Amino acid sequence: MSTYVIQPSAIQPSSVRSPSAARRADQVTGTVRLTRRGRLVLFLVALATVLVVGFFLGAGSVATGERGASPATEIVMVQPGETLWDIASRITPAGDDVRETMFDIKRLNALASSALDAGQRIRVPA
Repeated sequence: MSTYVIQPSAIQPSSVRSPSAARRADQVTGTVRLTRRGRLVLFLVALATVLVVGFFLGAGSVATGERGASPATEIVMVQPGETLWDIASRITPAGDDVRETMFDIKRLNALASSALDAGQRIRVPA
């Protein structure tokens, strides 16, 4: 470990400046000092610039001119005592999985659960 020692004889009187002289020297050299508010404004301007550039670059449309093939559906009224499984099993073709049809019905109607109410109208795949 080394130690650095400053001897009083090494300091020259011309190298010691008063605070006002230091400020004048900074003004002459053109040093810019930002305040807290200046740093905040600079940060917000940079953030706004990045957001604007991001919106313009990310705004490209990925849509095509073709219409999507929407699945054919029909509306069914739920009878008293009828469950989603009953409806799905009635419309599912032989050999297909009833659970997939139940999933499709829930997705078409934005259902959070499999619970249905009597008289409720739901869309089912045709």
